[in-house]
Amino acid sequence: MNNVSFYDTKPYDRLYFDELAEQYGVRIHYFDEKLNKKTATFAEGEAVVAFVNDNLGEDCLKVLYEKGVRVIAMRCSGYNNVNLKYAKDKFHVLRVPAYSPYAVAEYAMGTLLTVNRKLHRAYNRTKEFNFSLNGLTGFDLHGKTIGVIGTGRIGQAFISICKGFGMRVLAYDVYPMPEPDFEYVSLDELYRESDIISLHCPLTKESYHMIDAESIRQMKQGVYLLNTSRGALIDSEALLEGLMSRKIGGAALDVYEEETEYFYEDFSNDIIDDDTLARLVSLPNVLITSHQAFLTREALRNIAVTTLENLKEYFDGKTEFTNEIR
Repeated sequence: MNNVSFYDTKPYDRLYFDELAEQYGVRIHYFDEKLNKKTATFAEGEAVVAFVNDNLGEDCLKVLYEKGVRVIAMRCSGYNNVNLKYAKDKFHVLRVPAYSPYAVAEYAMGTLLTVNRKLHRAYNRTKEFNFSLNGLTGFDLHGKTIGVIGTGRIGQAFISICKGFGMRVLAYDVYPMPEPDFEYVSLDELYRESDIISLHCPLTKESYHMIDAESIRQMKQGVYLLNTSRGALIDSEALLEGLMSRKIGGAALDVYEEETEYFYEDFSNDIIDDDTLARLVSLPNVLITSHQAFLTREALRNIAVTTLENLKEYFDGKTEFTNEIR
């Protein structure tokens, strides 16, 4: 059995990994703590399993390497939290490129419906037996133009859902797909024409803060923004300013650029030091959830299977060092 250290563990993670671990020949050591320079010292064995909010910077990777770790298995599709430059030729970095595009796409549409039709506010009202409809007016999605940034598996699944609602779809991708059944446009045109904009692209140096004060300035008055991808795609201060000026009509965020300290943990008895996050949460036209778009039974099982298959392939000696993440 090969020893594997599993960080940032939650009960829903263990469900499928425990079920499948023996089948794949691994013994998993679970740690509740996120992976960082300090907790890297806990690592047992040659492999670690990490998640989106673990910090695999150079300092952390140095400790892991000294501990004998040689493979990093990300149980997610993103890897922007891994210092790939330092990892090159020292670690195999593996990931789960596709676990369930439907999980994220369906969730994105759910957040749009919620923030548009004020379902979160209506739920809170009726819990207090307040059945007034004042302030709960939304708009029809049918006939509206939605701009989708990123047309990978998740983006395509989301576009299919939007078309089912009778929406006009505009899309942008650095690498457009051939023969699409929707219209590709430039980013500038997408910003100008869209009633709603949804982000489904990875976080890179080029996409960092792609939604900033300048791009918001180009958008329609009252535009709605959705983000189920990576928090740093949006400049949070610019978003807050856009909301306060009423330029942005509403926002649904499953991610936040400074989420690492807060998301997946309970701070209900604490005072949040992040003023921007606190102000965003307080706004009635903003819906924030804690990076849960992936959280379906199907996705969790696929994540476990793919992660364990990646590790088995490594331990069976089939994986070679490359300059690109797998």
